[in-house]
Amino acid sequence: MSNKNEMDLFAPLNSLQWVERERLKPNDYNPNKVSRDNLQLLLQSILTNGWTLPIVVRPDYTIIDGFHRWTVAGMEPLKTRLAGRVPVVVVAHKDSSEDIYGTITHNRARGTHLLEPMKAIVKRLLEEEKSVQEIGKQLGMRPEEVFRLSDFSREDFLALMAKGNNAYSQAEILLNV
Repeated sequence: MSNKNEMDLFAPLNSLQWVERERLKPNDYNPNKVSRDNLQLLLQSILTNGWTLPIVVRPDYTIIDGFHRWTVAGMEPLKTRLAGRVPVVVVAHKDSSEDIYGTITHNRARGTHLLEPMKAIVKRLLEEEKSVQEIGKQLGMRPEEVFRLSDFSREDFLALMAKGNNAYSQAEILLNV
C-alpha cells in the first residue's frame, strides 16, 4: 500500500474465514428488503452454484453486506450442509458512516435486470431445451413470467410446458379444448 490513507484492497479477502453463523448480527440500518420468494431464489442459487460471495462484517461481526445470505444460511438444507458456518470477510472502517456507505453501495451496485436482456436469456435457455419448470426454479420465475419473457404465442408456450412429460398436463388439456 502506497499511502496510509488508502484502503488496502487485499485486506478483506485476506481475512476470509468460515465462522459460526450465530456469531454474526444484523446492522440496524439496512434499507434493503427481500421478498420470501427472492430468499428462496437466493437459497436455490447457493445450492446450485455453491457459496460464491462471503458476508462482509465489521470486526465485531456486525453485517455490512450479506444479511440475506446470512438469513438463508439459517434455513434448511443450508444450515445442515454448512454445519452452521458462513464465510465472512472483515472490513475495519474508521467510523460507522463508512459501514453505512458500504451497505448501501453493495446493494445499489448489484443493479437491476433489464427487460430485453432477460428476454434474450429466457429465449436462449428455451432454445437449449431447458424446461419452463427448470428455468422457473433456477431463475425464481413463475411459468407466466417465463411466458411473458419468451415472446412465444400462448399456444406454443403451452405446448412447451407440456413437452417432455409422459403424462398429460393441464397445459396439454387446455390445448385440446
